[in-house]
Amino acid sequence: MSHLILATNDRATDTLRQSLIANVAVGFFPRFVRGKLASEEQLLMGLERRSTKHSNPGDHWLDAAGCGALDGFGTRDIGLFELCAKFDSIEIWVDTLSNDQLVLVWLLDLLRPYREITTKLSLVYADDSVADYAAESVAKWKLPAFKVADNHLVMASRAWRAYRAETPKPCFDLLMTDLMIFPRLRSALIAVFEELPDSITGLGASEMDLLDYVNDGQTDPRRVEEARWLRNVLEEHEARDALLELGEHSVAPILLGDPSFDNEDRYFGRSEWNVTLTELGRSLVAREDDM
Repeated sequence: MSHLILATNDRATDTLRQSLIANVAVGFFPRFVRGKLASEEQLLMGLERRSTKHSNPGDHWLDAAGCGALDGFGTRDIGLFELCAKFDSIEIWVDTLSNDQLVLVWLLDLLRPYREITTKLSLVYADDSVADYAAESVAKWKLPAFKVADNHLVMASRAWRAYRAETPKPCFDLLMTDLMIFPRLRSALIAVFEELPDSITGLGASEMDLLDYVNDGQTDPRRVEEARWLRNVLEEHEARDALLELGEHSVAPILLGDPSFDNEDRYFGRSEWNVTLTELGRSLVAREDDM
């Protein structure tokens, strides 16, 4: 029997492929925890068979797949639904982070109309980030696979619609319901809510963590960005963007160093620079002011 693994992030893909526990393993790279959400049309286009619409790197869902990743089942031009149709069984491997839970409900909502695919679907919840383990170790894991049922699909659609809503209210309403069918979704939503502007400071939780790191004496931007590990919501490039954005406000809470260099030069070490708090930054850390 042919077996496909869909991973909720692209970092896990190489490990799963090398573990040889499936004929094919592919992952997804949309980021839903920060910034403006792509439209449903854009997300769907990315999963279609490659065409002239996919003219930029990252436009197609298999742009990050290595050569030969789909040997025997297609090429890197294939669409998601076409690929799924080729397999007898499909597992969605779900990592622990917040973005992975959102990718899961997005995928299930997307696949819900395709009964010929959903009847082959199972969910596998990893206990940690798969990419942090050797393929030989992952091959020995004995994780349970949960068959996808109609209630998974219904709840996933509700969760995805709530997350895409114009205000947080539908998600708050969602938290009032039983979400045990997706055991990590509740904590993921709460973590993302904490990234919304705080009523006291006007900043999200990860932004405040960056300021707290500077207040504690960190001045190297790369060390400051490690504050992201406190919540594990943002990836490295997202923490970098958040730090740079904090320094670009007209009245900024931090100073980023030599203004004669642009942010990219400073970040990549083409200029020496330190991160320091301004008066506003110090008052934000003390929760005495807001942005």
